[in-house]
Amino acid sequence: MGSVCVEELLEDLRVFGVGYEEEAVPDKLVELCMTHRLAQSDLANELVAFTTTKEDGSRLTVEILNVFEHEVLNKRVNKAHQKKDNRYSGIKDINTIQGLIDVEEEEENLLDAYTTPSKGSQKRNITTPENPRSKKTLSTRSPHLVFSPNSFSPSPTPSQKYGSRSNRGEVVTSFGSVQDTSWSGKGGHGSSVKLFGSPEQSLTKSYKFMFQKLRDIREVLSWKIEELGDALKKYYKIEEFTSVLVPAQEPVTVLGQIGCDSNGKLNAKSVILEGDREHSSGGQVPVDLSELKEYSLFPGQVVVMESINSTGGKLVASKLYEGVPLPFYQSTEQVEDLELQMILVACGPYTTSDSITYDPMLDLIDIINKDKPDVCILFGPFLDAKHEQVENGQLIGSFEDIFKHCLKMIIEGTRSAGSQLVFVPSLRDVHHDFIYPQPPFSYELSKDDKQRVHFVSDPCTLAINGVIFGLTSTDLLFHMSAEEISSSSGVSDRFTRILKHVLTQRSYYPLYPPSEEMNIDYENFYNYVPLPVTPDVLVVPSELRYFVKDILGCVCVNPGRLTKGQVGGTYSRLYIQRQDTEEERKSPCIAAQVVKI
Repeated sequence: MGSVCVEELLEDLRVFGVGYEEEAVPDKLVELCMTHRLAQSDLANELVAFTTTKEDGSRLTVEILNVFEHEVLNKRVNKAHQKKDNRYSGIKDINTIQGLIDVEEEEENLLDAYTTPSKGSQKRNITTPENPRSKKTLSTRSPHLVFSPNSFSPSPTPSQKYGSRSNRGEVVTSFGSVQDTSWSGKGGHGSSVKLFGSPEQSLTKSYKFMFQKLRDIREVLSWKIEELGDALKKYYKIEEFTSVLVPAQEPVTVLGQIGCDSNGKLNAKSVILEGDREHSSGGQVPVDLSELKEYSLFPGQVVVMESINSTGGKLVASKLYEGVPLPFYQSTEQVEDLELQMILVACGPYTTSDSITYDPMLDLIDIINKDKPDVCILFGPFLDAKHEQVENGQLIGSFEDIFKHCLKMIIEGTRSAGSQLVFVPSLRDVHHDFIYPQPPFSYELSKDDKQRVHFVSDPCTLAINGVIFGLTSTDLLFHMSAEEISSSSGVSDRFTRILKHVLTQRSYYPLYPPSEEMNIDYENFYNYVPLPVTPDVLVVPSELRYFVKDILGCVCVNPGRLTKGQVGGTYSRLYIQRQDTEEERKSPCIAAQVVKI
């Protein structure tokens, strides 16, 4: 119990018309706070409720306070003692949790002496000095894991489906070749993790949102069209763009952004092209796609097309110019460390949908301690806004407290492995800012942990030992696949088409209008969402099926989610190796796998 400010306590009482007559009353109030371990506000609330039942209660005396202690506070203590082993009555600290575990084990040992297992039941281990009873799973998996977020749930029952899975560690897809079948790293030894680019290109702190104007959104979208248009104009050596509104009997080249002529989903008959400001003053014209042999379009896509506009009221497209990705980053520094690095990537939720016991997270910590990856990239959500117990308000304690304990469990539980940890937030993290681009988590780190724990924004671009990683926890694959339309005789794989769009549109989220799940601040969108370069590795976690693909020289990875409903999901592991700058570029991602948890 900290120091009690008696003036604040008396002021709280005065608000409700409760004063005092004797000089000894303030000292008695402090004594009650200290003796019964009450916060000032709690004591004030209890006193106000008590005095309303007494005729002379508005003027406190020592005698009245003695009656209050006898009738209210002492009964309160007795009730607390009667609640035997009520472990879910509030938030516990590490020592309390460990104490409860020990008490439970003692009770089980006592029961063992009086019970005989039935035929069908699982036989208990015999406890002797030579064969001591093993501790519970929670307390033995790691010396650091004496705490579990289980204490925040009124029903911390492990998921039966998750616990009974039989495909643990199964490799479900592979990329590249691994000469050594056993995946392992050096535990972060010699690994360098830093934000790519200049400091102003990275989102490093929270910002005020909900203040944007429609005019500002319009400006950002116009800049996007103009910048991509300039890049395509230079690449294809186009002399000049023509307005989308001017009638043309001969093929002309126009620039604009794909849109939909209604509130429904985009289809081949509802495509419109919104022209740029410079040439078309933002005018909109319907597009006829019947002459195109193949196309892949989505709302918000910036395109350059060749078309005929005979009346000025409809474009008949005859050719689409393919987008051009940004160049890869080429470091001018001399490379000294060309050693292989192991990267582990996992995406939340870290609990199953029917439980809040965080068993999948504990399993992941075990894998990290066993394999010792050099860098672990962990995407949110860490406390999922879509979890049933979160939606129904069944958790005990604040979302912020639960999240902090999850992070503490990961950081302390992996300390012996030494791996660098990168935490990427998600819009499904219930305690965090619901805005895109999303600022990094705020969490107080110890001096030692600051060297190996990194909090980054969504999206962000990282340089890991000189290899450029593009990271976003937003499910852009799901959002874009729901909106994209295509007619193709070539690439039939939707994932490949969408990832090509991401790279050629040079943005972590090129879709406009965005998904209804998104809340976008377009001023910061312009600063932090465009790709600075084409990354060597792009990580795009999604609800859709996991994969590892080489798209335009960039290795794109969907590690899947660590849990899928009530069952276990997947995570990914990669081997990367930085190249010598003098050699012709090869992908630094040597191999990758997606593995069942």
